[in-house]
Amino acid sequence: MTALHAREFKDVKLEHMLADAGGMQLVRNPKQFDVIVTDNLFGDMLSDVASMLTGSLGMLASASLGEVDVKTKRRKALYEPVHGSAPDIAGRGIANPIAMIASFGMALRYSFNLSKQADMIDQAIAATLDKGLRTADIKSEGSKVISTSEMGSAILNELEQLAG
Repeated sequence: MTALHAREFKDVKLEHMLADAGGMQLVRNPKQFDVIVTDNLFGDMLSDVASMLTGSLGMLASASLGEVDVKTKRRKALYEPVHGSAPDIAGRGIANPIAMIASFGMALRYSFNLSKQADMIDQAIAATLDKGLRTADIKSEGSKVISTSEMGSAILNELEQLAG
């Protein structure tokens, strides 16, 4: 990690922190973090802690990014919602699709170099939430609770409007 930082990200401040202290700091002062890089075990733990800062696991996209291959200039990557496939609620229409849609946006940005399209996905998600549409996991007073497919359709509608 330190070698990668020195080689490619010298302009980014690097700090090392133990995972348990990181969990405490996420709860205490989450805005101090821009990016957290960790292995899968601690990343899974910290992402579950961080999910409650957004109100739900259904809001958190994730990316597992390998190093850039020096020959191909590409990297292996896996994009997924933090919550995984949520088999306990499969087929009930209550899952929040935002993390999966945002994960796709991350793929566009980090694997396909399509930042403009990734930004549009982020904007479509924000616009949908600004309209007060919510899945059950993030409902709040004054919001309209909608199903998984309705949320996906609402975000798609916003995306189509942004694309013109």
